[in-house]
Amino acid sequence: MKLIYNVEDKPKFNKLLVFAFQQVLAILAATIAVPTIIGLPTQIPAAICGAGIGTLVYLCFTKFKSPVFLGSSFAFLSPLGVALAFGYCGIIVGSILAGLVYVVIALVVHFVGTKWVSKLMPPVIIGPTVALIGLSLAGSAMGDIVKANGDALNGSYNLIALLSGLVAFVTIIICSVQNKKKGLKLIPFIMGIGAGYAVAAFFSIFGYACHCDYLKIVNWDPIVNNFVDAEGAFVGIKAFVNFPDVAIFEAVKEIRTGEVTTGGQLLNWAGVAEVALAFIPVALVVFAEHIADHKNLGSIIERDLVEGEPGLKNTLLGDGVGSIAGTILGICPNTTYGESVGCVAITRNASVRTIVVAACMCIVLSFLSPIMALLRTIPSCVMGGVCLTLYGFIAVSGLKMFKEIDLGNNKNLFTVSAILIAGIGGLAIKIPYATVEGIVSKTITITSIATALILGICTYALINFIEKKEAAKGISSEDGDTSMLTEPISTNSTYEVGATDAPAAEEKKA
Repeated sequence: MKLIYNVEDKPKFNKLLVFAFQQVLAILAATIAVPTIIGLPTQIPAAICGAGIGTLVYLCFTKFKSPVFLGSSFAFLSPLGVALAFGYCGIIVGSILAGLVYVVIALVVHFVGTKWVSKLMPPVIIGPTVALIGLSLAGSAMGDIVKANGDALNGSYNLIALLSGLVAFVTIIICSVQNKKKGLKLIPFIMGIGAGYAVAAFFSIFGYACHCDYLKIVNWDPIVNNFVDAEGAFVGIKAFVNFPDVAIFEAVKEIRTGEVTTGGQLLNWAGVAEVALAFIPVALVVFAEHIADHKNLGSIIERDLVEGEPGLKNTLLGDGVGSIAGTILGICPNTTYGESVGCVAITRNASVRTIVVAACMCIVLSFLSPIMALLRTIPSCVMGGVCLTLYGFIAVSGLKMFKEIDLGNNKNLFTVSAILIAGIGGLAIKIPYATVEGIVSKTITITSIATALILGICTYALINFIEKKEAAKGISSEDGDTSMLTEPISTNSTYEVGATDAPAAEEKKA
């Protein structure tokens, strides 16, 4: 794929602002979802601010050679639930411990090299894992695309919401594939979100005017609440500029007052151990997702980001330290975003300056209350239409790696099968670490993607061990290393009873 803007290229400033805003829109839905899911929706500005800061830290460590945005990580949802019991102090300690895992692995890479990573996770493991990341998000995107945010029954199926999402989806396709107006090829997501929002707003106006909940696709409450409080009084300067409630300041308040705003208890040494038990195992597994993301991005920009420049050591340091900074000066641990990679691939704009400006834009926007309120009104259905393309591209990027995989080899066949079925099936590992009267009350959850990856690595390692052991004893298969998959049906075959395969019959006559 030929890039319009390569990593070092410098788009004009006015274009750069538009490209950067598109990146912000691409990562917006997932970044603001994490604080909402863990019960801290008021911390959305802090999450966006932390994502921007984390991204800048990452770019510094990677020498501005890896054009990807960092945002709130879904992998840490379960650990964040544990940390919230100890307030913002628990969240900060957890993110520091998770970041230090990356730092330790980076030190190992520095002294040992990266060959062990390639042996541990070859294309047969990375390919299906990348595909799985996109496929596992499909349910989320399709759940959003039929959701009307203004409807009192938010979450139920809504045909008008689906129409709005599909308008966004179709607009992105048209802008991306047409060649008449080159500028539209670089901003398909802005055009898609704009078109989808316009359709949703059109029906919503009638919905609110006629008191018909089914037509209320857009929820404009965030804009109203930004200017007036519950009593209808003007909120003052906060309506225009407001400081995000970042984790470090909230943690200081908790220590000073002795009260935990999230309803738990102050962090103690037992709490530190509990938080460590929740965050460290997940961080070890997210390391594999880190490899997959950078392999995927590297294939798009045609550079080896793991073994070449900036190198795995620097990407790990950037991700780890960036996540710590993003949490302390934000709210959630960060990770590299597949949505950002998808945006780079579809727009063919890999300019790292776009990512730099997007990060700065996030920081600035987090202080501007009206903009934050407006972004929160973008309907889920419209973002679902956008994610239909972004998540799909992530899946296809992984499937493209299958061209390097010989599925005629049973080792590869079993490995790919284990990863895809375990991941799509939603197999997760839940490790109990606390009980009440013999009943498990708390668990650490390793996500289905991480579980599938572990299973794939173990499967591949097991078959490698068997092959090496048999080779040492001089044992070999009489039929060679053939696949358990049956041969494909001939294109000339018929499905009539008693019919013979034409090519085979001709061969016998000869």
